[in-house]
Amino acid sequence: MLDVSQSIAQPVHQAPAGGAPHAIGRHDYHPPVWMVPDMRLIFDLDPAATRVTATLSVTRNGAAGEPLRLDGAGQEPLAVRVDGVAVNDWRIEGEQLVVPLAGDAHSIETEVVIAPDRNTQLMGLYASGGILCTQCEAEGFRRITYFPDRPDVLTRYSVRLVADKARYPVLLANGDPVDAGDLADGRHWAEWNDPFPKPSYLFALVAGDLAVNRGSFTTQSGREVALGIWVRAADIDKTHHALHALKLSMAWDERVYGREYDLDVFNIVAVDDFNFGAMENKGLNIFNSRYILADPDTATDYDYDAIAAVVAHEYFHNWSGNRITCRDWFQLSLKEGFTVYRDQGFSADQGSAAVKRIEDVRGLRAAQFPEDAGPLAHPVRPESYLEISNFYTATIYNKGAELIRMMATILGPTAFRAATDLYFQRFDGTAATCEDFVACMEEASGVDLAQFRLWYSQAGTPRVAASLSHVAGAGRATLRLAQHVPGTPGQPDKQPMVLPLKIKLFGGETGRALGDEQLVLLNEASSTIVFDGITERPVLSINRGFSAPVIIESDRSAAELAFLSAQDDDPFARYEAMQQLMLDTLVAGAVEGRADHDAVVTAVANTLADRTLDPAFVAEAVLLPSESFVGDQLALVDPEAIFRAREALRRDLGEALIQQWRDAYAQAPGGPYVYSPAAKGARRLRSVALGYIAASGAPDAATLAFRQFEAADNMTDRQGALTTLANGKADEREAALDIFYNRYAGNSLVIDKWFQTQALSSRDDTGQAVAMLAQHPDFTLANPNRARSLVGAFGANQRAFNAVDGSGYRFLADQLIALDKLNPQTAAKLLPPLGRWRRFDAGRSALMRAELERIVATPGLSRDLFEQASKSLG
Repeated sequence: MLDVSQSIAQPVHQAPAGGAPHAIGRHDYHPPVWMVPDMRLIFDLDPAATRVTATLSVTRNGAAGEPLRLDGAGQEPLAVRVDGVAVNDWRIEGEQLVVPLAGDAHSIETEVVIAPDRNTQLMGLYASGGILCTQCEAEGFRRITYFPDRPDVLTRYSVRLVADKARYPVLLANGDPVDAGDLADGRHWAEWNDPFPKPSYLFALVAGDLAVNRGSFTTQSGREVALGIWVRAADIDKTHHALHALKLSMAWDERVYGREYDLDVFNIVAVDDFNFGAMENKGLNIFNSRYILADPDTATDYDYDAIAAVVAHEYFHNWSGNRITCRDWFQLSLKEGFTVYRDQGFSADQGSAAVKRIEDVRGLRAAQFPEDAGPLAHPVRPESYLEISNFYTATIYNKGAELIRMMATILGPTAFRAATDLYFQRFDGTAATCEDFVACMEEASGVDLAQFRLWYSQAGTPRVAASLSHVAGAGRATLRLAQHVPGTPGQPDKQPMVLPLKIKLFGGETGRALGDEQLVLLNEASSTIVFDGITERPVLSINRGFSAPVIIESDRSAAELAFLSAQDDDPFARYEAMQQLMLDTLVAGAVEGRADHDAVVTAVANTLADRTLDPAFVAEAVLLPSESFVGDQLALVDPEAIFRAREALRRDLGEALIQQWRDAYAQAPGGPYVYSPAAKGARRLRSVALGYIAASGAPDAATLAFRQFEAADNMTDRQGALTTLANGKADEREAALDIFYNRYAGNSLVIDKWFQTQALSSRDDTGQAVAMLAQHPDFTLANPNRARSLVGAFGANQRAFNAVDGSGYRFLADQLIALDKLNPQTAAKLLPPLGRWRRFDAGRSALMRAELERIVATPGLSRDLFEQASKSLG
């Protein structure tokens, strides 16, 4: 176990404003001294000065004599009353309001003033494009009013909103509407009541001039739920997909998990300024507009998929997050990991399960594997933090989902469903822990998960060495497995994990399956498995379906990988064999300066020729691994060598298979845009084919791309063509970028794509172009989406960001220091590329460290950015 002192043993060069940061440890948890069963909130809304009156019904839950401590942050206290009587013995300690109380039950009333229009952190109550809205997870509610702002204080909320009717004609809050009316002075009011106790991080309100797309859903018990998606009037036609996805989600959760919605209304509001993707506030979800608004002209197929997934994710939180919340923030993956697993299952059921699994694993490898291998590595259930917002990570979400998936695999579908039913029944209306969830898995199935719990406490990605030998005369094959978990900060020594590995053997001569798939539970440092009756040379298919989030190191030859890419009956394993073949070739090219491409070319040709395959799967299978993923395989990352090796393989694939690429490109879906699995697959393959045609150096590639760009009736085809042009040097490039910008000027979500496409370009001058784009009139750090589209995308561009002169590092550090003054959460999320300095040569490493040192030494640095930067230096 990692204790608190180990986790914060980092060289601290300068503490953030307010003194040395204080780490909060998981083992420091203690139950609340005071509970708040009920609360009444009255908001007199005004962007410059909102008055909040809060009446808390408090009951003692701890030792007699302990005062009431209410968290706050930045508000101006006006009055405090105890049982209706004004008192003056309260005090402010740090940012807490401390009220001495003698009895065991009281009514506490506070009045404060806050300024939403000056809230650039976008936490608490803030203004966004003329709308007043809230974001309270994790600790934003304390910026609205004084309250014990922790997830294990569950409260029933009654809310009254008062505002100018002309400016804010729509007033929404959690729960169900109670009443509404007008006042004599041009203002109006609305009352909302949420009968379900919830933590303060789930509180929400919205006030604005909004239009609504209404719908309804009838639950399995026959109740009718009123649905509403609220947006600016000009965007109402872009909400139909999200509304449809919401209805599908509600039906899916009833069918798959038996979970029915519990309120009379379910509202979603889209806002432009939002730190996250969306927020699951009870009955009133607030979304980043990126994950609500879609029509064929402005949203890609990926955007449509992402909207459905995020709508589902937030809706599923109603049970896995709201009805059962987390006891403390160290249990964050209890709600997030489980809900990601649930939304992945939903998305898989809406289209190709194989392609969805490929996409999820690619995302895990791109974000979480590097996190596990770097200075910010932490367990799925962390042991300490300085700023909880820094733990909304791929480890908590994506790796957390993989833990749930592994338990589901080990238990089997029947027992897993019984276990989730037990969990929902036992902990409904409570604040639970990861241990509570695992205990339900054990109790319902009878499976001992004692060792499996290490997945919650040990950081790092296990590596599994797999070697298969065969004695032909004896008809026996022997598989030797060995696991190793590399050390991570604070955890140098690891114990063996429980790894559920799905395994199957195929005959190298006949191609037939040599037996059924087996589930092997590797729970020791090494293990040997013997297969009898194997009369021909076997080929190993391992970790089928990516049954465990591990790195497989096998001795399979290029010929065996090519064989599996054509013969394996598990789609993910087939894809994985192709990717491993490509990866081995790219690593050899980067390290040795050249590599034999013939095996990859033949395997890709065979995949393109197989008409039985889903075009969406083909598109994923023939894509080369990213430059970053190739870099993850090397002891030292050489961005230029990786780029050259990848471009050489792309060129050879393009040239050798040019006719197959042209044939694939020609198979575009006919007619107007349709969002369907078949049409999506065809468009995806067409875009990939266009990229390879361009890589081949074909003289008509730019013309082909520009023709597609101009003729496209949908954003998927248009942006696919623009991406191809943006990576090249043809004259059509600048013309397409200008046309795209002028066509969509004023549409912030599409202009984000314009910035991002250029920041991800593979051109030699991308670094200079990004620096110029940061001066563009449409670029602003105040909007998180815009900051991510340029600064975040550039940090993900391995070659451009890691320019040998360090200009990319300076640019990122400059942007983060400026952004930290506006929005510390978003700034901290964009820092990790600088934390990978250990993976690069001495020159780049020193330049990265220098920028981290500069960030840490910045006066007034936030706790968010300080934690990430100082740990990255450690």
